[in-house]
Amino acid sequence: MTLSACSVGPDYKAPSVTASQHYDVQAEQRVSFNQKVSVDWWSTFHSHTLDRVMRRAIAGNLELAAAADATLRQAAASVAAAEGALFPQVEFAAQAGRQRVHNAARPAVTNFYGVGPQVSFDLDVFGGNQRRVEQQQAFADLQQHRFEAAYLTLTGDVASQALLMASATAQMEAVQTLLATDAKNLELVRAAQHSGAATQLDISLAETRLAQDRTLLPPLAQQRDAARHALSILAGKGPADWRAPDFNLAEFASATTLPVSLPSELAHDRPDVQQAEAELHAASAAVGVATANLYPHVELSASLAQAASGNGGAALWGFAAGLAGPIFDGGTRKAERQAAVEGYNAALAHYQQTVIQSFGQVADTLQAINHDAEEYQAQTAALQAADNSLRLNQHAYGAGENGLLQVLEAQRAYEQALLGQIRASTARHLDTVRLFVALGGRSVNDFKR
Repeated sequence: MTLSACSVGPDYKAPSVTASQHYDVQAEQRVSFNQKVSVDWWSTFHSHTLDRVMRRAIAGNLELAAAADATLRQAAASVAAAEGALFPQVEFAAQAGRQRVHNAARPAVTNFYGVGPQVSFDLDVFGGNQRRVEQQQAFADLQQHRFEAAYLTLTGDVASQALLMASATAQMEAVQTLLATDAKNLELVRAAQHSGAATQLDISLAETRLAQDRTLLPPLAQQRDAARHALSILAGKGPADWRAPDFNLAEFASATTLPVSLPSELAHDRPDVQQAEAELHAASAAVGVATANLYPHVELSASLAQAASGNGGAALWGFAAGLAGPIFDGGTRKAERQAAVEGYNAALAHYQQTVIQSFGQVADTLQAINHDAEEYQAQTAALQAADNSLRLNQHAYGAGENGLLQVLEAQRAYEQALLGQIRASTARHLDTVRLFVALGGRSVNDFKR
C-alpha cells in the first residue's frame, strides 16, 4: 500500500506567463488594467433589448446545449471510468463441462462445474492508473473550456449581429432622408430648367446623385435581414420560426472605461488558453503513464469457488500475488515514453504560442478601439460642421439671401455626415465586443454558475 502511493513521471505545474503590465501604448480611451467585468459583459451596453435576446440565445442555442449537456457528461463519465481502476475489481465466474480422465485406473467420463467470486487489485506501485485518471481529468477540463469558448463565441456573435442590425436600420433611415433630399433637388433643378436657370447638365447631375444614393439601400437591407436571420439561428430557431426584435443604435451606450485584465491574468480568463493548458496537462500525464509502463506491474488476486467433479464437491479458495515486468520488447515502451515526451514538448509550444497570440489579439483590438475613437471624433466634428452649415443656409434662405437648392445641398451634406458617424459608432461598438471576447468575457467562475 505504501508503494502504491508513488507515481512516476513529471508532476504537472502550470507554465508561468509574462508579468507585463500593458499590451501596447494607448492614448484616446481610458483603460483600467487589472480589472475584470463582474457582470455579464454585454450589460455594459445598457441595452435591455440585447439582454433579452442574449438570454434567449443562451437558453436555446443547440450547439451550446450539446456542449453543456452531452459532452460534459461524457467527459465526467470517462473520469469515473478511469478512477474505477484504483479500486479492487470484483467479478463472478462460473463454468461447467464434461470431461474424461484417461490415465485413471478406470477411465471415466464425469461432469464438472465451478462457481464463485474473484477479486483482483492492481497495486499501481508506480502510479500508472493514477496518471490515467489525471489524464482523463485534464480531458474533462478541456471539454469544460470548450464549452466556455462556445459560450463566449455565442454571446459575441449575438452582440455583433445585434449591432449590425441596429447600424443597418439607422443607416437606412438616414439614406431614406437623403433620397428624399435628392428627389427634391431633382425637382427644383427641373423647375429651374424651365425658367432657363439650369441646364440639362444640371439635371443629369441631380439624376446621377439620386441613382447613386439609391444603390445604398439594398446592401443595408441585406445586412439588416442577414443579421436578423443570424440571431434567429443563434437562438436555436429558424428565421421563419422566431423573429428578433428591432434594435436602435442609440440604445447602445459606449463604455467610458474599459476593464482590461493584465497579460499575466489573461491566461486564466481566455477559454482557448485554458484549452491549450488542459492539453498540456493531459500530455504531461501521458508521460507518467508511459513511464509507469517501464516498471514491473504488481497485482493481488483472490478467489473462492464451489467446485465439483463427478459425485464429489469441495469449496476451493486461492490467494496470489503476481509480478510482471518488461525484459525485452524491442524498445517499444521506451519509444512510447519518448513519443509522450515529444508530445508534451509540442503541447507546451502550442500553449506558449496561444498565449502570445492572445496578447496580440488584445493589443490589436485596443489599438482598433483607439483609432475608432479618433474616427468617431472626426466624424462627429464633420457632422457638427454640416449641421452648422445647414442652419446657416436655412437662415440665409429665410432672409432671402440664397435659394432652396442651397439649403437642400446643405441638408444632403448633413445626411452624408450622419451616415459617416453611424458607421464610426458601429465600428467602435463592434471593436468593444471583440475586446470583451478577446479578454475571455466573464470569469471562469461565472461560466460555471
